[in-house]
Amino acid sequence: MVSRKWIIVLAAFTLIAVSPPAGAAGPAMAAASPSPSYLPPPATSGPIQLKSIPVGPQTPPLGSVPISAGSRFDGTGSVATLPNVFLKQWSLGREIPPESLISQEYLRTAELTAREMTLKEAIYIALRNNPQVKAVELNPVSAMESVRQSNGVFDPLLSSQIDVNKSSVPTSSILQTGGGAAFTQKFYDWNFGITKVLSTTNGTVGLIFDNERALSNSFFASINPTYTPTIAMSLSQPLLQNFGWKFATINVRIAESGQKQAQWQYEQSLMDFVQRVAADYWNVVLAEENLAVTRAALKFNQDLVRQNRISVKVGTLAPLDLQEAQSAAATAEANVFTAEANLKTARSQLRQDIMYNPQGTFLPADIEPANRPNPTEVINTNEEHALELAVEYLPSLAAMREAIRGALLQVKYQENQTLPQLNLGAQFGVTATAGSTICQPLFFKISGVTSNCVAPGPAPGIELPFGGQYSTALNRMWNFSFYNYAAVLSFQMPLDNASAKAALAQARVLYAQQRMQYRSALSQAVVGVQNAIANVIADQRRVQATEEANFYAKQALHDEEVRFRVGMATTHDLLQFQQQQVAAEGNQVQAAIDLENAKLNLKHAEGTLLQAFDIEFQLQNPHETPWYTRF
Repeated sequence: MVSRKWIIVLAAFTLIAVSPPAGAAGPAMAAASPSPSYLPPPATSGPIQLKSIPVGPQTPPLGSVPISAGSRFDGTGSVATLPNVFLKQWSLGREIPPESLISQEYLRTAELTAREMTLKEAIYIALRNNPQVKAVELNPVSAMESVRQSNGVFDPLLSSQIDVNKSSVPTSSILQTGGGAAFTQKFYDWNFGITKVLSTTNGTVGLIFDNERALSNSFFASINPTYTPTIAMSLSQPLLQNFGWKFATINVRIAESGQKQAQWQYEQSLMDFVQRVAADYWNVVLAEENLAVTRAALKFNQDLVRQNRISVKVGTLAPLDLQEAQSAAATAEANVFTAEANLKTARSQLRQDIMYNPQGTFLPADIEPANRPNPTEVINTNEEHALELAVEYLPSLAAMREAIRGALLQVKYQENQTLPQLNLGAQFGVTATAGSTICQPLFFKISGVTSNCVAPGPAPGIELPFGGQYSTALNRMWNFSFYNYAAVLSFQMPLDNASAKAALAQARVLYAQQRMQYRSALSQAVVGVQNAIANVIADQRRVQATEEANFYAKQALHDEEVRFRVGMATTHDLLQFQQQQVAAEGNQVQAAIDLENAKLNLKHAEGTLLQAFDIEFQLQNPHETPWYTRF
């Protein structure tokens, strides 16, 4: 019996020395037979997948916002649509937002079929579907409308006025109305005008066409009714302050600079969103792998409880060993519950990011990641190259450079505002009069004068040179016989000019602040690149180290299992080795996911994250030249 016992112990030590854990391999380890069937298997990980179907091929979305994107918000259109716009003002249905009409039934709808996606497919779909991205996409559109609004100052302004004015007052003199008790006047006016700010000189030109028809019962109204048309042209031109093309269009150029900043900020938002989607994608992978690890650990502990219960019944183990195994199994079960909750949370976050709901349901479909970490991918960690990319491609830096240009434009504008106001005003107009002469008795006679009066009948009267109708007055106006002109040169300047000087100082302070902030942002970009490279290198080494640690932890657990089965180790010892192996495998999974996030962070720090996923971004030129801005 003694010799047989020593043979079993010797065989156990031999098995410990030569048998690696099942499924493990190492460069210095020879292949060995699998563990005996009566031993619980070591914890191994594996993806926990949903019943999913793959999505169709996805094309890269366009990262740029077209200049014409705002046309869908321009609901007025041409002048012909103005009546429709007026009628819409009386439609109460327009005041109810569509979101308030969402039914409770719709809120309970959900996409039940999960979709399997690669990381690139998930990012493409998220960029097309996520409402947060769509909201941010409107920022460049709004900024483009600011450019249009700034150009609107050069839009010719057409004006018109038609009015009727009548008055009837008691007469104060018998001579005023020729015996009537009331003095009556009636005026008809129809006036038209157009004014425009010149984009070349910043002057304002205007053309007015006024018309008046006057009717009165006055005894002294020799022409009744009277038609008086007038055409006048005017010019108001600054000569010092606000003079010239640069200052006529400076608000337009500032708005264009702001629109470019909005585009760069939009690209930065896209990069941040892509990084977030990718991080949530890898969080789902991490949660799946952690759940697999905890489930494998639970199975190991449950098998150990079952085997220890049998050993306690036959008297080969103390009840304490069973209690330790049961405690470990309960802890492992709690870890599984936590891992399941973490996986559900991670999937919910990824689902809300991607918003894939082809059926139009309220809750989008769950996403099953199709990619797994690739620790062997070659990453360029050259710091000098990464810094060059960051300075060239980082949208945040490009936006700050454009902000500096905008601040410099403000400085130039405020410098001009310190000049005195010297304005030239000029006006030239022609007018004429025509009408019908009422027959009135003459109180004196003028030899050689014949009558041209009209109803109530021929009678002696004075012949005036203004007889005729409205068309006659228009024809006479072009003879330029009756005209007016004026020229004004005005000068204004505050004695201390404090307001303009203060505004200039503020603009220069803002310009200096923008430059210092850009310098600070450059330093932060350098730190970000250096940290990203350091994290990539560290995580690459962590992946290798945790892989080795997991390999040797599995081997140690396997050897400890053999010792436990031959009575050379306690349950407590075995559970310690099992906990170490579970921790080592969890560390390996975490290191692999951290490496993927570190690679994304490096691309983000370089400003090349969109290019890494074949998403094209091209800065759109916001400059517009409507016909009215060309003169």
